[in-house]
Amino acid sequence: MAGRIAGKVCVVTGAGSGIGRATAMRLAAEGGAVLCGDIDEGSAVATAAAITETGASAVARSVDVADPDAVEGMIAAAVERFGQLDVLVNNAGVNLPGLLHEASDEVIDRTLDVNVKGQIYGCRAAIPHMLGRGGSIVNVASVNGLVAEPFLAVYAASKGASIMLTKGVALDYAKKGIRCNVVCPGWVDTPINHAHARLLGGLEKVYDTIDSFQPIGRPGEPHEIANVILFLASDEASLMTGSVVVVDGGMTSQ
Repeated sequence: MAGRIAGKVCVVTGAGSGIGRATAMRLAAEGGAVLCGDIDEGSAVATAAAITETGASAVARSVDVADPDAVEGMIAAAVERFGQLDVLVNNAGVNLPGLLHEASDEVIDRTLDVNVKGQIYGCRAAIPHMLGRGGSIVNVASVNGLVAEPFLAVYAASKGASIMLTKGVALDYAKKGIRCNVVCPGWVDTPINHAHARLLGGLEKVYDTIDSFQPIGRPGEPHEIANVILFLASDEASLMTGSVVVVDGGMTSQ
């Protein structure tokens, strides 16, 4: 059987671990050729290797999405290797939690450079290759782009920006065949949340009390977010653009 995105070329940032790795592998399993981008070259290589072992197509690329030239190079490498670009998943992100008045310039700059500028650079680099053929951009934000939590003021600001970037891109390119949607995960079991968990009393405490803020009563798993990203990347979501898709186990329903 043909996969749900058979013949499509995909770029996934932050593909070395967590949601990014699960997404890259899910897209490949459904017929996509995937460039796995990550600031950690070794982890990107590991994800690409895991994909190619299944018989699917993948390459790895070391990229810091805060560097616009590096992002342009990543997109160009995908087009050179596979001949086109159909899907971009702007997943790479950082979470550097703390009280706002204690946040250093370095923390603020890094958060905004990766979480906001990184997605802007990704969209800017990808769109010219999608014009005339169409494409799907999926940005990964967070429920914290919609609701705040303690110690996450800067992070929440960056994720709110991701949501509005998505809406702006969707409007600008709606008649040009390019869709742009954003996924807002709740608490997912990935290392990006560990620093925040320490400020909340530790990961064990967070998971012991998770039903107090995530009604489903457990953390999400990376593959559960990857499934939603796959849907948005595929033609099954052909009427969706500018959508904010919340995948949070009921967190924002309270």
